[in-house]
Amino acid sequence: MPFLAASCFPFIFGSLIEREDFNFANFLLGLVTVAAAHLSANLINDYFDSRSMADWQDRRFFGFFGGSKLIQEGIFTENFYLKASLLSAAVSFIALLILAFILNNFLVLIVFCVVIVLSWQYTAKPLSLSYKGLGELFIFLFFGPVTVMGGYFIQTGIFPDLMSFFLGLPFGFFTLAILLSNEIADCPDDKRVGKRTWPVLLGAGKSHKIYFFVISLGFSVILLGAYLRYLGVISVLSVLLIPLAIRGGYILRDYYSDKLLLVKSSRLVINLQMQVSIILILSLMI
Repeated sequence: MPFLAASCFPFIFGSLIEREDFNFANFLLGLVTVAAAHLSANLINDYFDSRSMADWQDRRFFGFFGGSKLIQEGIFTENFYLKASLLSAAVSFIALLILAFILNNFLVLIVFCVVIVLSWQYTAKPLSLSYKGLGELFIFLFFGPVTVMGGYFIQTGIFPDLMSFFLGLPFGFFTLAILLSNEIADCPDDKRVGKRTWPVLLGAGKSHKIYFFVISLGFSVILLGAYLRYLGVISVLSVLLIPLAIRGGYILRDYYSDKLLLVKSSRLVINLQMQVSIILILSLMI
C-alpha cells in the first residue's frame, strides 16, 4: 500500500529527530497506530465518496485519483468498506492504548480521538471538510507537523515542540502537492457533486499555480532547516528533485482536463514526495 508512505515517512522522521534514547518498541507501536489510522481514513473516504456519488461520476480506474473503484465495480460493498475502516481504527486505538500505558501519558488518546474524528469528517457529515475547502488544510497538518510531532513526542515526551513542528512542514507541503494534483484530475466530478476543493474553487486551469506555490514552500523550508542546522547537509540534495516537481506541474498546467495524462503527473508528484522524505530521513541518520 504505497499511500501509507504519506503517513509513515513523517512519523519515522519525527521518531529519529532525537535518536540518543530511541525506543524501538514504542516506535513500532506508534507506527502501527499511524498506519492503521491512515488506512481507516482512506477506507471511510471511499465509503462516503461513494455514498455522495462523487466516485460514481467517472467509473474508470486511474490508480491515483477518483477512488479505488472497488465499490463501483461491485468487488466490495459500501458496508465492507465501513466495517474495514472501523476495524482499522480499532487496531490503531489498541496499539495507541498500549503505548499510552507504557508512556504513562493518556493525553495521546485524546489527541488520537480528535485526529480520527477529523479524518472521518474529511468526507463524512456534518463537517465534510473536503466538501468545504478545508480538506487541504487538514491533509497538510495531519501528514506534516502533526505526525512528525507525534513521532517526536513518543521518543522524547515533549509536546508541543516548535522545532518538530517546523520540521514537519515539508512533509505537509509535499503531501498537499499530491492531493492538489489528484484534485485537479477530479475537478469536473467533484464540481458536479458540490465538493468544493481548492481546484474547484479556483478552476482546474489555474490550480497549477497553487501546486507550484506549495512545492516552492516545501523546498524553501528544507533549505531554511538546513541553514538553521535542524537538518543535516544531505537534506540540501532534495533540490536535485526540483526538475521532477516542475515536470509534474507542467503536466497539471497543460493537460488539466486530460485524466489519462494526469496519471503521469500524480505518479511524478508521489515519487517526489517519497524521495524527498527519504532524503530528509537520511539527513538525520548520516
